[in-house]
Amino acid sequence: MKRIDFLKRAGLGLVTAQIVACKTDSVDPTSSSSSSSSSSTTTSGSTNTSCTSTPSETEGPFPTKTPSSLVQSNITSDRTGTKLTIKINIQNKNASCAGLANAIVDIWHCDAAGNYSEYGGTGMQATNYTTVHFLRGRQVTDSTGLVTFTSIYPGWYSSRAPHIHVHVYNSSGTSLLVTQIAFPEDISKIVYAQGVYASHGQADTTNAKDNVFGDGVTYEMSTVTGNTTDGYVLTHNIVVSA
Repeated sequence: MKRIDFLKRAGLGLVTAQIVACKTDSVDPTSSSSSSSSSSTTTSGSTNTSCTSTPSETEGPFPTKTPSSLVQSNITSDRTGTKLTIKINIQNKNASCAGLANAIVDIWHCDAAGNYSEYGGTGMQATNYTTVHFLRGRQVTDSTGLVTFTSIYPGWYSSRAPHIHVHVYNSSGTSLLVTQIAFPEDISKIVYAQGVYASHGQADTTNAKDNVFGDGVTYEMSTVTGNTTDGYVLTHNIVVSA
């Protein structure tokens, strides 16, 4: 089955299944280890500041297989692209959205060409990356609820707008939320017009037409600042009930 068919046919079912899974899944607690370009700063997007629970979304067809083995803050590996620093704040809705310390946070996303590591060689993804683990990582939040990753700006693949997957667990390893982070379209257009992204072209799906974000990205839209020369910084608040 092609990736686009899988996503279109399974999208809603996966979201429902994941909401149930978030209530029961658990992991072992893990400690943290510690050529067109713009020179002007660009700021766009908005992140959750209202203490509203972040929506649950499907983890998709390419979740990290063994996230506990990928405790690392720099998840770039050998992938090339525009540098992206990812700052995610985990907030506890049950504590007036105070930062949630010692939460386990897994993230993963595709490369500039739209491919995921740990998968491939199938109709869903032709390129075989089953033996590598790029653009995947785990960190534990600090005392303020913050985790920081170094990566590249994600690419895109057919039927999906640019996004990052996130799975949050409490300090005991109980799943709290699986969600996704959306990107401001104006910045994505700038990134995709240059460098290693240019040959892949512009994303074919907007946030509004995306089968995951189509119901709105109010609480999943990130704030992205920076430029293609120096790189970008993504900041995003994720609100969970812990």
